[in-house]
Amino acid sequence: MKKIILTGGGTAGHVTPNIALLPKLKEEGFEIEYIGSYDGMERKLIEDTGIPYHGISSGKLRRYFDLKNLSDPFRVIKGYFEASKLIKNLKPDIVFSKGGFVSVPVVLAAKRRHVPAIIHESDFTPGLANKICIPCAKKVCTNFPETTKNLPAGKAVFTGSPIRQELFNGNRIAGLDFCGFTSNKPVIMVVGGSLGSVAVNNSVRGVLPQLLEKFQVVHLCGKGKVDPAYNNLEGYVQYEYIKQELSDIMSCASVVISRAGANAICELLALKKPNILIPLSAASSRGDQILNANSFQKQGYSYVIEEENLTADSLLAAVNEVYENREKYISNMENSDATDSISTIVELIKEYSR
Repeated sequence: MKKIILTGGGTAGHVTPNIALLPKLKEEGFEIEYIGSYDGMERKLIEDTGIPYHGISSGKLRRYFDLKNLSDPFRVIKGYFEASKLIKNLKPDIVFSKGGFVSVPVVLAAKRRHVPAIIHESDFTPGLANKICIPCAKKVCTNFPETTKNLPAGKAVFTGSPIRQELFNGNRIAGLDFCGFTSNKPVIMVVGGSLGSVAVNNSVRGVLPQLLEKFQVVHLCGKGKVDPAYNNLEGYVQYEYIKQELSDIMSCASVVISRAGANAICELLALKKPNILIPLSAASSRGDQILNANSFQKQGYSYVIEEENLTADSLLAAVNEVYENREKYISNMENSDATDSISTIVELIKEYSR
């Protein structure tokens, strides 16, 4: 039996694709271990799957000034030695990294221990964590075909993102019942991201009276972002985060409003959900969500509103346009070149396992 260490964390987008790989890896006979941060959100997500979890020290590598820049490098160094010791003891045949800063010490330690590593880059352009890891990787899996042009020759493989298979098994009626919705009005699903987007949440709540004339709204607003002022509003329900019922809620949604995180939009593509993307602004990010969203808009999969242009009028206009032309968006997504990412990635893992 071969052994694999999975790593990745910080946001749900760095964990759920790893979870999506678990059934296929088990089917192929892999023994699976996971390395994440001590207290990151990945710990509970992975422990819920029954996979052995090992926590290490982790620090964020920032491109901007922050007092934590003085201490976090030492956390990364500590994490590197902890990861190296774990790899020595666990003796994996390969490491697969989904990214996030906790993955950096793990991939670097794998290189030191002569264990092959495969990494997955979700965004249009590699983030800092993966830029550090790329020289240590045997292969770099990408979500966007354009990304392969900016990676070392021979390393990049366009795979798409692993999608949890349970998302394809949603039941529309179960989703409506869970939300307390009727089948007589279409449903808009709002996804503010696992940490919750204030801009998206406030914009949607600001136009609820107009939206609820025609639609019902289920709002996944992020940890700590539920607003009690909107409880008991007919046709509107809000949750911090949904896990078990997510596939049912997705199934009953006619339109999805979302940030443009790579994992989230790849799930929308796989499920053929007409969507409005509101990428995180370049002022508060490195601009990766803007590139992700523009790629999807160019391919006809998404309607994009830049955060700087997000107003009540622009949001309502987008909802009406996407809903009225939803069949066009669905058709474009059905014609996409998306691959069977899980099988492609697992075959790479099998090929490069030592």
